[in-house]
Amino acid sequence: MVKSTYVLDLESAEALGRLARDWQVSKSEVLRRVLKNAIAGPVPDRVALFRQMQKAAGLSAAKADRWVAAVRGERRACAPRPEVNRR
Repeated sequence: MVKSTYVLDLESAEALGRLARDWQVSKSEVLRRVLKNAIAGPVPDRVALFRQMQKAAGLSAAKADRWVAAVRGERRACAPRPEVNRR
């Protein structure tokens, strides 16, 4: 390990502290993880990945629309109905 000193702006220092608390690790470990992740490669395009999954599953836009309509219909059928007060 190499011991280093860095100067951070207040916002970055607070973010570092929050991540360390949330992850229950040291600030040094947060920096190591963030750096390792940063050099691992670019963040994948989530929309492109989603479309690849749709294509691999053979899910066309028409099939997706039919599925959404069916799920909405099932949810409406199972949803509790509000009581109507009739006088």
